Amino acid sequence: MRIAEAGSISAAARDLGLSQPSVSRQLASLEKRLQTQLARRTTHELALTEAGRLLLADARALLDAWEVLEERHLKAATELRGRLKVVAPIALGQHALAGFAAGFRLEYPRITLTWQLEDRAIRFAEVGCDCWVKVGPVPDDTLIVRRLGRVERLLVAAPGLLGTQRIEHPRDLAQVAAVALTPFEGDALPLTSDEGEHALLRPPVAMSTNNIFALHSAARAGVGMAVLPKWFVQQDLEAGRLHDVLPAWRAPSLDVNVAYAPGRHRPQRLRVFVDALLAAVQSIPGIEA
Repeated sequence: MRIAEAGSISAAARDLGLSQPSVSRQLASLEKRLQTQLARRTTHELALTEAGRLLLADARALLDAWEVLEERHLKAATELRGRLKVVAPIALGQHALAGFAAGFRLEYPRITLTWQLEDRAIRFAEVGCDCWVKVGPVPDDTLIVRRLGRVERLLVAAPGLLGTQRIEHPRDLAQVAAVALTPFEGDALPLTSDEGEHALLRPPVAMSTNNIFALHSAARAGVGMAVLPKWFVQQDLEAGRLHDVLPAWRAPSLDVNVAYAPGRHRPQRLRVFVDALLAAVQSIPGIEA
């Protein structure tokens, strides 16, 4: 497991406090015992074979079951302990939830927390995380998915972008430049009014990006209007750095989900963390319970 999660034998050796030859011998011994190759070694990386990926999933299940057993029978089981690896989206994990992560670790000092920020879809079994916080759908139907909240999103622009132009309906924005977030709408912006009217806006795209921080910077600089989460731009709206272009219209909301592996054996620290995460997400302004 440590070799797979660390990505190399040398990195796993450092994590385990062992020498690299010792870890190599242990891997070779395991392969000999199971009569199959578990990993392919190249000059720059180590990749699991199909047999290695299958064994990794089984090994995690076995170790999770052992941890549950320990929690049940250890005299000090009331104190949460062990490793907890969380993958979270970059903006939400850095901007809104980093304080929560630090606070959780301070509350449970015997937990070793890995807070990994990643926007791209991950291969859950290979990454070796305990849970995955994802904005939008989770593209893995083998996982249990729990919705934490729903993100309100709005169309914003820098004060100088629209000038004195009167904006009352999405059609008034047909020729206004936009900055597109490619993982979501791209160059097509669906909007819905408070009264349930739908409109599809296809503005000229001045810039596109797959990063919400770059999208935010471009919108504030006046490159174009952009769809951004309310929680992310609340301070800009209050300070007048960005304007809500169509207050009566909204882009489709997005779910914030947490996903974890199925099974009876779920460590107590993961259950406690997910419950605390639910409360933390729903306390963020602009995210509905």
